[in-house]
Amino acid sequence: MRRTNVVIADRHPVVLQGLSNVLSTAADFNVIASCSDTASCIQAIRHLAPDIAIVDPAMPELAALMGLSVNSENRSMHLVFFASSEDCEMLLDAAPFTCSIVLKDTEPEALVESLRHIANDRSLLPMMPSDSIQSQEQGANSDKMTTALTDRERQIMRLVSEGLSNKEIGRRLTISVGTIKVHLHNIFQKLEISNRTVLAAIAIGQHDRPTGGER
Repeated sequence: MRRTNVVIADRHPVVLQGLSNVLSTAADFNVIASCSDTASCIQAIRHLAPDIAIVDPAMPELAALMGLSVNSENRSMHLVFFASSEDCEMLLDAAPFTCSIVLKDTEPEALVESLRHIANDRSLLPMMPSDSIQSQEQGANSDKMTTALTDRERQIMRLVSEGLSNKEIGRRLTISVGTIKVHLHNIFQKLEISNRTVLAAIAIGQHDRPTGGER
């Protein structure tokens, strides 16, 4: 069994210990460094080439870590921010779109499952509390609702779930950012949702369900 090597970095020893304890219960994860400051985290990433780096977004010199995740020779490394819900808006605006965000109030089992998604090269955005309520209300109707989407809208939905920005989606599909925004508006109306975080959660949920067709 391949093990996912992880570097964790947080200013608070209790958080470092908690993350180490949670990941130690999963046989497919291996914590190779535990860092209390940005400098040691950057050094660990450079010298140990982890698969995942879990980082406190409140650590100083965050820009250096973001730059390292984009420009690192270890292109397969995924930067994960272990954040409070209050930090999410700032991170979604500032972080590279290849990064993921996991909320600090996530249950241990859900944290491990989220990291497994990320280890399989999938970006992950958090589902906020209000979004969770909204998603639960949709429940089993989400499959039926997505059948109303066009093929192009389903393409955009999938790319949103991969963490791409509107500009990146436009480049991928060779269409303008304005057209992407129109498509997203139509998708939100058809699915009766209000933001791309819920859209990504629906897309990821559908991707995970076994079907007889494409993965």
